[in-house]
Amino acid sequence: MARVVLTDSAAKELEALPLVAHTRILKVLERLADWPDVSGAKPMRGRLAGRFRIRTGDYRVLFSVRGRGIETTVVVEQIGHRDGFYEE
Repeated sequence: MARVVLTDSAAKELEALPLVAHTRILKVLERLADWPDVSGAKPMRGRLAGRFRIRTGDYRVLFSVRGRGIETTVVVEQIGHRDGFYEE
């Protein structure tokens, strides 16, 4: 099982979500603890290479994976609505 941690900004984004989206994202975070056996995670390309994204409805979770085996940590970097999600 991987350890899932949220950056400070991702934690703030999670708290700002509507209740329904917040609940769905929490379920996604629970699934990420099973890394690498997570369905729906896609590797990013371009400037986001080395990261992954997973979606639930209209919301996205951007994360990176550090370490291997028992030392694996999934770092959630961004949570938000798909509109403008990938823009800087």
